[in-house]
Amino acid sequence: LTLEQGKPLGEAKGEVHAAIQSFVWASEQATNINNINYPAVSEIYSQHTVFEPVGVVAAFTPWNFPAMLPARKIANALAAGCCIIIKPAEETPATTIALAQALHDAGLPAGVLNMVFGDPAQISEHLINAKSVRLVTLTGSTAIGKLLARMAADTLTPCILELGGHAPVLVFDDVDVAHAAKMLASFKFRNAGQVCVSPSRFFIHKNIAEKFNEHFLDYASNLIVGDGIDAETEMGPLAHERRLNDIDSLVSDAINKGANCILGGKRTNRDGYFYQPTILTDVPDDAEMMQSEIFGPIAVLSTFDDTDDVISRANNVSYGLASYLFTASEDTIDYVKPRLEAGLVSINITTPILENVPFGGVKESGYGLEGGEMGLHTFLNSKLIHKARP
Repeated sequence: LTLEQGKPLGEAKGEVHAAIQSFVWASEQATNINNINYPAVSEIYSQHTVFEPVGVVAAFTPWNFPAMLPARKIANALAAGCCIIIKPAEETPATTIALAQALHDAGLPAGVLNMVFGDPAQISEHLINAKSVRLVTLTGSTAIGKLLARMAADTLTPCILELGGHAPVLVFDDVDVAHAAKMLASFKFRNAGQVCVSPSRFFIHKNIAEKFNEHFLDYASNLIVGDGIDAETEMGPLAHERRLNDIDSLVSDAINKGANCILGGKRTNRDGYFYQPTILTDVPDDAEMMQSEIFGPIAVLSTFDDTDDVISRANNVSYGLASYLFTASEDTIDYVKPRLEAGLVSINITTPILENVPFGGVKESGYGLEGGEMGLHTFLNSKLIHKARP
């Protein structure tokens, strides 16, 4: 995984563990898919709902988590009794092949899990238009999600779309500043920022902004950037040249519009797709990085002093995948959390999403759920049985 995608070994090991846990959880749930019985209004008949496999699943997975994300889709499909065809990212095929090989070695019957490689556009069109495909699941960009949704609409094939994000962080002035700054900086630069739920827009209460920024800057400036195979490496490279060029463009645009770069802002001097941990302040709202998904090692630090105003700023993007709130006040939590437009509101913590909870986005971050019992039921059709006595 590290050789192919670049993330540090510690992160790669954590991802493999998460992939394993997806199968452990799903295998336990496979025996807990129960029918639902309903009270009848008459003694002469009964009614109940049964759950049946939706059918063949077409799955599309990205390169940023090439073990965990395919594992989650495969595990849920198998638990529901579905066969699955998976198209891994062309940048990271070997990791998903290794996952498929492990399942084959464990005795998975031939034809249950199928893997295809080639031109993404041709594969997408063929799979989504295939009459045998009854569910499409994608983790990827919003642009690709919209494209697949339009294709699936022709046959009314349901979709699970977990798409891009541009997560805001609201940090109030009653927190342990040093602790919050270190936790958020560590999470920001995980996988070089190539995480759909990665925090990218940091709104810090003006009373603690200077102190928070100092701690955040101190952590980021001491990150060891290098080859993921090196045990000392804390942040690896970006995935490919396109990502590197996109980050260059976002930073240049922001600086040209008046932003202040207080750390990084350029590629490293080593070969490969390495980019420095980057922190910008005073980024204007019309900068591209304030509206478009960053998906890289860039943190935008801003200040606020009014709660309603910062909520409005946090929601002022087309995305709604994840958001973060740091405060010691339960009143603040109760006020802010229902007002943040996101599928996830993480409060005083940045723990990755686990396999036993449902997760999905709102707005242009997609629709449908993955994970948990609710996500598993997406791979099932419900059938109402209404039966009278003979």
